[in-house]
Amino acid sequence: MTHSILLVDDNRVIRQVLRGMFEAVRCVCSESEDGQQAVAEAGRFKPDLIVLDYSMPVMNGLEAAPLLRKMLPHTPIIMFTVFANDEFATQAIAAGATAVVSKEQAATHLLPKAESLLNLPAHKDEDLRRSSGKVDLNDSRPRDDD
Repeated sequence: MTHSILLVDDNRVIRQVLRGMFEAVRCVCSESEDGQQAVAEAGRFKPDLIVLDYSMPVMNGLEAAPLLRKMLPHTPIIMFTVFANDEFATQAIAAGATAVVSKEQAATHLLPKAESLLNLPAHKDEDLRRSSGKVDLNDSRPRDDD
């Protein structure tokens, strides 16, 4: 069974890396660059899982999460952020997130968390290596193609 993932981040490079990671384990992805777009896209796409950045223009992740939760009450939301600490996690869960994953731990924690929330079999290491390329998720410097 194929699962659908909505990837929400204002950094296009991060969205591309995440798309590659999830497509390597046979998920279908859609993308949004801010919370407002995510709310509209979630209504159309009806994802099985949402990966939601916190810090974005127009509408941040804490503002978007309750709207997404109301729209899709059974869809897990992973808040994906550089601000992952206990205080932020408490705020994110209160806003409607199911889990919080630090961008610094993306390579080791994001896919396993998504798999557990979707009840997917664990990924094969070679699938993840094939998708990960050489892009650093922590490097959010503007790119020429951004």
